[in-house]
Amino acid sequence: MKTIVIYYGYGKHTKMIAERIKDELGCEILEIQPKIPYSTDYQTVVDETEDNLESKKTPEIKDIDINLDEYDKVILGTPVWWYTITPPIRTFLTKYDLSGKIVIPFATNAGWLGRAFDEIKELCKGKVMNEMSIKFGADHSENKLVTTEQEIENWINKIKGIR
Repeated sequence: MKTIVIYYGYGKHTKMIAERIKDELGCEILEIQPKIPYSTDYQTVVDETEDNLESKKTPEIKDIDINLDEYDKVILGTPVWWYTITPPIRTFLTKYDLSGKIVIPFATNAGWLGRAFDEIKELCKGKVMNEMSIKFGADHSENKLVTTEQEIENWINKIKGIR
């Protein structure tokens, strides 16, 4: 089975986990990028996306430069914004068909996962399984991982065995 990690990351947490998965599985990686980047000011982004849960925005994203048909397993990463997935991941899931694929989502968050995995399951046409909530400290300026390294390692090892 061919595997790819696809993620959107505003800060460094989701990217850090996505790269770790890529390195440990020896697979490819793709970062989803909005056509109009979000502000670098965290509070501005919070203010602009405060209605994320209700609005279900789908901003334009840059076209991906891979053929998804080549992959059987997609590891999908997103931060949690207002108790659900980020708008760029929502756009990706509505724009690209993951039918027939195993989709393994992970969400980086500060302990408020909300409906993130439920929304992925609603939007994704693939088989969604083995979700992982990866918690960081509530102070977004730090990299304080709350989920243990062993929990992340165990989850990645489970991914290796999924066929």
